[in-house]
Amino acid sequence: MGRFQSVQVIRPSLPGTMSTDPFVNLPHLRGKLIPADQSTVRVTPEVLATWDQRARDSGRPADWRLPDDVREASRNALFANRDASEDLWVYAYGSLMWDPGFHFSEIRTAELDGYQRRFTLQSISGRGTPDHPCLFLTLEKRAGTCAGLAFRIAAHAADHESAMLWRREMVRGSYAPEFCPMRTPQGDIRALVFASNPMSVNYFSEKPLAETAAIIAAAHGALGTNREYLEQVAAQLQALQVEDDYIADLLRLVQRSEAADRGLVSS
Repeated sequence: MGRFQSVQVIRPSLPGTMSTDPFVNLPHLRGKLIPADQSTVRVTPEVLATWDQRARDSGRPADWRLPDDVREASRNALFANRDASEDLWVYAYGSLMWDPGFHFSEIRTAELDGYQRRFTLQSISGRGTPDHPCLFLTLEKRAGTCAGLAFRIAAHAADHESAMLWRREMVRGSYAPEFCPMRTPQGDIRALVFASNPMSVNYFSEKPLAETAAIIAAAHGALGTNREYLEQVAAQLQALQVEDDYIADLLRLVQRSEAADRGLVSS
């Protein structure tokens, strides 16, 4: 399970006040997140056009991603009953924890009950290839708690910033977005969560840890290795003082696999 260690120190916002410092609750994360304007996954229409060109150059079919209108329809449907005058909270459990790609007004630690991190999303791009697909994290419904981060996007920016996020996370419809209640030290919130989508063509049923670790150890692509992604997740969880046995066990297996390949582990 993933929970925050009891030794974690958090400086909460004062009730009834709104700080202009996004990191007022987590000052130790200041400078450790990639700013939105420096992010390569802040997916503007221009960035998406670049991705389309790369897909064509690599021989991928024209329907490699969801059409713009289909992707936007999914966002509009989820947001249909949302009060546009309210700020938008976004839950982060993977790469969003260090590279959100959107502008936010506040960041908090957050605990989501009934879900756990799992490597159940497969990709042949980014950190993988058709010969060696990589795996990315999703959230699977499991007993326990998943500890991560929650980002608050100001109401006036929510439509624009969520469109950026949708182009990134829902480019192939690989997730099932939903709003979920969760706990933060500053109070309960309801946040946008990109959960697992078993109906996606990219869904990868959960495998034993050893098999998952072997895939992660072997995969690499234009954005780097799959192992680096796992290491980044583990490093951010450590910075947040989050204990996640699944991530820790996978990292040990991947490290052991690499050591064995180098002949550093005896049989």
